[in-house]
Amino acid sequence: MRAKCRHIVSLFLTIFLLLFCAACGQTQTVQPEDTGDKDQYMTEPVPEGKPNPVEPQDTAVDTTVTHTCTFSISCETILDNMDKCVENKKFLVPEDGIVFPATEVEFSEGESVFDVLQRVCRDNAIHMESNWTPMYNSAYVEGINNLYEFDVGSLSGWMYNVNGWYPNYGCSRYQLKDGDVVEWRYTCDLGYDLGSGMGG
Repeated sequence: MRAKCRHIVSLFLTIFLLLFCAACGQTQTVQPEDTGDKDQYMTEPVPEGKPNPVEPQDTAVDTTVTHTCTFSISCETILDNMDKCVENKKFLVPEDGIVFPATEVEFSEGESVFDVLQRVCRDNAIHMESNWTPMYNSAYVEGINNLYEFDVGSLSGWMYNVNGWYPNYGCSRYQLKDGDVVEWRYTCDLGYDLGSGMGG
């Protein structure tokens, strides 16, 4: 009788272990938090009349078709906030705040704001550092001309606008059109000093 009990307990433990191990190998699907009206890359709905984002992986650049846009890079806002600027970065701020003056540049059909920024900086020996952010499916520009986010306080960093509008999505997702005016501007106050306020 004792041997039979041991056999039943062993059988029960074996079945339990098999079920436990099988359950460990399964992945649990976790539902994301409610994202409301945001798309898969956490983008709020684009205001009416403004261009929707174009995903970089869905874009084909056609180098046989070229257009022009006006492109500039400015950190003028730092001039009014030099007291907040990191001491060893102050010498990097141009006297007039202009890193790259408004200039007409060529781009190919299908290129993004980020594509043109990379080329403008490379062709003009302007330092630029970025990081790919998968969550937003875009590059994030950390620094231009060795001026980085947080160099002028905790609310500072680089923003871009196209035709006066600060898009609510990343620069890799903004596909340029002929005649666009692109401005990269340094903010010291989350965009409020630029008339924006974190996009919009």
